[in-house]
Amino acid sequence: MAVVGGALPPASATQAAEPQVPVLWDAKERLPKPDLSALPRLRFLTTTDFPPFNFLDGAGRLSGFHIDLARAICAELGVVEKCQVQALPWNELEDALQKGEGEAIIAGIAATPESREKYTFSRSYMQFPARFIMPKAKAFAEPILDKLRSKRVGVVAGSAHEKMLRDYFKAVQVVTFDTPEGLYADLKAGKVDAAFGDGMRFSFWLGGSDAAGCCRFAGGPYLAPEYLGSGMAIATRKSDTALAAAFDYALQEISIKGTFAEFYLRYFPVSFF
Repeated sequence: MAVVGGALPPASATQAAEPQVPVLWDAKERLPKPDLSALPRLRFLTTTDFPPFNFLDGAGRLSGFHIDLARAICAELGVVEKCQVQALPWNELEDALQKGEGEAIIAGIAATPESREKYTFSRSYMQFPARFIMPKAKAFAEPILDKLRSKRVGVVAGSAHEKMLRDYFKAVQVVTFDTPEGLYADLKAGKVDAAFGDGMRFSFWLGGSDAAGCCRFAGGPYLAPEYLGSGMAIATRKSDTALAAAFDYALQEISIKGTFAEFYLRYFPVSFF
């Protein structure tokens, strides 16, 4: 398990005093700039029902993190005039891509062994760490492992986060909940000392009215692909390996130049890293 801002054996760890913008690219690695001058069109396929990644705004315009990211990719690749973004129902995306109605899907398709049989993926541009949240007055900083010993930690039953919590934090008292809402209610009421789960979902709750400013992240973000997957990537047709590599170049440039950080802070004002 890769730990960012945490200290869980046996993984290596790097300290992060506060949640921060994720950096998933090595700036020392220089990817070759692709030549897409012969590409007649670059159409990204997405959906409208996955806020804040893709949604219709108040004026009915397609908006969101994925939309801004697709346009920034086109700019880095020098194909702005050929760039299009089209929204379709989720269950139509794969068929549309295979029929050549688009060149790529940017809609949160998980890169799994099964999906890799159908698509070629870019490298991951977003990952979803596990996080602890606690009442503000009691929130721990790293190192957190010993501080959580014997504490009651809530988690959604049957989730990957429950398995991860039991495997890596054996000294805590695990309290399971059927729903996130039940978990949040007991955290606010002081019936559990902490909650463990998906950092992104926690960030939305922490920034919303239901939390009422009660709580904050405790410790650092934990990246564990074997439990939580490898994050979001852009999917192309299986044969379009060159286009997937072009996306890697663009995504790295977007990260290095700070454009990714700008998008991240725009759509995730409570950082989950």
